[in-house]
Amino acid sequence: MTTARELLEEKLRRRNQQRIEASRETFWEYCVTRAPSFYKDDRPHLKTIAETLQDLYEGTLPKSNGEPYENLIMNIPPRHGKSRTLILFCEWVLGKDKENKIITASYNEDLATTFSRYTRDGISEEKLYPHEIVFSDIFPDVKIKHGDGSYRQWALEGQFFNYKGAGLGGSITGKGGNILIVDDPIKNAEEAFNDAALDKQWQWFTDTFLSRQEQSERSIKVVNMTRWSKNDICGKLLASEEADEWFVLLIPAEDENGNMLCPPLLNKKNFNSLKRLMDPAILEANYFQQPVDIKGRLYKSYRYYDSLPQFERIYSYTDTADEGSDYLCSIVAGVYQGEAYLLDVYYTKDGMETTEKETASFFVRNKVNTAIIEANTGGRGFARNVERLIWENHNTRSVSIKPFHQSKNKMARILTASSFVQEHIYFPRDWKKRWPEFERDISGFNKEGKNKNDDAPDALTGIAEYVDFNGNSSSSKKLNALKSMGF
Repeated sequence: MTTARELLEEKLRRRNQQRIEASRETFWEYCVTRAPSFYKDDRPHLKTIAETLQDLYEGTLPKSNGEPYENLIMNIPPRHGKSRTLILFCEWVLGKDKENKIITASYNEDLATTFSRYTRDGISEEKLYPHEIVFSDIFPDVKIKHGDGSYRQWALEGQFFNYKGAGLGGSITGKGGNILIVDDPIKNAEEAFNDAALDKQWQWFTDTFLSRQEQSERSIKVVNMTRWSKNDICGKLLASEEADEWFVLLIPAEDENGNMLCPPLLNKKNFNSLKRLMDPAILEANYFQQPVDIKGRLYKSYRYYDSLPQFERIYSYTDTADEGSDYLCSIVAGVYQGEAYLLDVYYTKDGMETTEKETASFFVRNKVNTAIIEANTGGRGFARNVERLIWENHNTRSVSIKPFHQSKNKMARILTASSFVQEHIYFPRDWKKRWPEFERDISGFNKEGKNKNDDAPDALTGIAEYVDFNGNSSSSKKLNALKSMGF
């Protein structure tokens, strides 16, 4: 008579056998079997990565002309399972075919060795518990060659060579592979914005790494990295004549509606903390895969203050929102001997029913003497209402409201004033934390155009123009400009 224990063991055996068979056929199932606590249904991006890699390997990832892609770029935020999945992919393809030859490259030898060791150890893993499923259960005929002890280069039983891990710039002479993987080629922001370092990486990638690709029937390349610069390996590939040969799997950390890609790996609270603390341009690059061309950033340096002088006057410059997607940007600055010190920023997309009242309070709270307000597209009415609300709600006429029509080209003004901004406007050291959205749009502003928001640089330029003009009153040209602004 069959006991309950025996029935349970038989049920478990059948379930494991089903998992083993599914893991041989499908890379996603292999991931779930090998690391069930990480590869879960509430992390669908991991399934997308796994399915894309399998399609690439099997030649079922089609281009627009129907031919299969042989090259894949993966641009996915940090700590979302990219490298872990690639390590499992290396295990899986070696299980599928012992003749596969893999070469991987990372930013240094230590990382390359770690990638290689995890792959090798995964193949060699032994059971701790009878119910566990390990690699040898799924692919029983695939084993590491006995005595092949190097973690950077090793082979399977019956093969001469199967795996080589190298740091970028390292030697891979004499080895060829049909699966080439670049994983995390850039170490940090300092390296990412160093043109010489990026050029060196690119030369090694094209002259050394790509030359190791074997011309076999099934030969693929994968570049896995979070984006940094337009001059990184991904950027140069996509700017080359070979761009159409690369399938790009790009997944941002947060979608347009503010939904997180994978809350168990990066939740909204922690991401908002990153937004407050991280350089906005680097955050955009790493978490939204929008690379930054550091050479194109308009403001490359800032001056800071730790204490404030006795100001001669306190000014504000306000750029009102022209459209629903625009920001209202109002900046308060104290002026002393031709230098401006940023004291406060009001930066919002709220409607005028809110911003008129808040701007009035903003001026009074910061003891503004003169408030310059652009009168374009409703700005004059905005200025009148703010002046009225200052009196009605605060019972003071201490703020002199100066509306004026701005007729000059916005981009030309911003570019012209950028030197003055960097040399004569001082920022509080915690401005990134105090005004994160303002700081994002200032630090990320590109002099070549294609900027999502220019309201912050426009208002900052207004402060620079007024302080520059006021501090150099001997210039008749500048005096005429002042008069055009109502002074």
